[in-house]
Amino acid sequence: MSVVKSPLSETDLKTVGDALQGALVDLLDLSLVAKQVHWNVVGPRFRSVHLQLDDVVDTARQHSDTVAERASALGVNPDGRAATIAKSTAIASVSEGWIKDVDAVKTLVDALGVVIGRMRERIEVTETPDPVSQDLLITLTADLEKHAWMFQAESA
Repeated sequence: MSVVKSPLSETDLKTVGDALQGALVDLLDLSLVAKQVHWNVVGPRFRSVHLQLDDVVDTARQHSDTVAERASALGVNPDGRAATIAKSTAIASVSEGWIKDVDAVKTLVDALGVVIGRMRERIEVTETPDPVSQDLLITLTADLEKHAWMFQAESA
């Protein structure tokens, strides 16, 4: 049962709802991965990497709220529970313990690459059924791609 009446057909709502839910999971897990690395990074570039990681966390958290609220506005229940994230994520898990700065950068380059790839797929599938959600996904992907560029430059 949905309390909110969607302007989308049931078929379009399923497509867009799945895209938004997937985006939500990816953004929440990205924020968790970045924060875990942030707390454990060590090395000569500690400070710059540490601060960069917080920027990723802020971006992911901000966009996750926007994505969840878009889903709600369409009548789709967003699910950000830990169990849902754990079973749905495509981001590799972070190892325990201290993480050297070069490994921290690689971890974020890899995680951002996975998330960006999945966001681009979602951009494609939402083009026709809901350009509004597509626009939201385009905007957040641009922000993630900026972070990916900065981490890749850090590892050059």
